[in-house]
Amino acid sequence: MVDALRDRGVNAHLYRGTVEFGVRVTLPGGREAEWDTDGAAGLEAQVMRDGILVGYVPEIEGSADFDEAQVVDAIARTDYDQPVATVRATAPPPGPALTREGGVFRRFLDGFRYQ
Repeated sequence: MVDALRDRGVNAHLYRGTVEFGVRVTLPGGREAEWDTDGAAGLEAQVMRDGILVGYVPEIEGSADFDEAQVVDAIARTDYDQPVATVRATAPPPGPALTREGGVFRRFLDGFRYQ
């Protein structure tokens, strides 16, 4: 999912908590959206700045049944400008693709399956 978001120009990263994983999206103003790190079935996020909760994305209705493409689309369409973020009806135009993270170390872990 992180690669698909980065291909759309969304500054996404793998989020590694103590026992959970999710997607972290870097936002303007030093904020970060941490998507699905609580183990719940639905798609939701907390918006943090310097470790303090400054906003959130409530659970997206029906997201428990989303496939990967729908999750990527929902994250890309989210408008974080208000403390309670909303999902836009249409996605903003994709920005230039960002480089994938990991480099040689990632290729080593993935068994050099891609170029």
